Amino acid sequence: MARLVRPDAVLVQAVIAGALSFAHLHDLAAAAGQDGWKAWAYPVSVDLLLVAAWRRLRSLRDAGESTGPAWTWFTVALAASLGANVATAGLLDLAHVPDWLRILVAGWPALAFLGGTLLVHPHAAQPAAPEPASVPGPVLEREPLVESEPAPALPAPVQAAPAVTAPAALVAHAQKLAADHRTRTGSEIDTETLRARLGVPLPMAEAIAVQLV
Repeated sequence: MARLVRPDAVLVQAVIAGALSFAHLHDLAAAAGQDGWKAWAYPVSVDLLLVAAWRRLRSLRDAGESTGPAWTWFTVALAASLGANVATAGLLDLAHVPDWLRILVAGWPALAFLGGTLLVHPHAAQPAAPEPASVPGPVLEREPLVESEPAPALPAPVQAAPAVTAPAALVAHAQKLAADHRTRTGSEIDTETLRARLGVPLPMAEAIAVQLV
């Protein structure tokens, strides 16, 4: 025995709401000057944009991407549908539709086409990201050779003065002077006094004084 199909209350409610919204959009479009088949195309355009935005919203949310553009177009389509429902509820004289509403209705196809295109091809309006240029490997720059400063010239070694050799006779005379100085003063004769008594240069007097010790 075939199973009885039980109607879903939510589905029935969706069908009724969709039919009423469809009729309101048709009536508003017809009142705004879109007669014939054009008045029937407006509800289809609004509902399709609403469904496309909702599907795009769910796919972006599942992918973890930004849902801002999808929410924007969903809000636009919902405002168009809700606005038609409110406008045809007796708040608007459909026999005398204002000019601004005629402009909105006439401009809807272009807006709906733009929204649908951006929802289906979200990257079409975005410029393609430039391919990253190949980055060459790091170039090791050779440090410029720093010329070492020449080492300071060492001072020339001081050559020792040649040893002074005193004549033996002069040394003997100096010994006599030293003995006489010791007898008179009780102390050894100093180099300066010896030089003065002998009348010789200081180096010669120093060489003789060394031999007197």
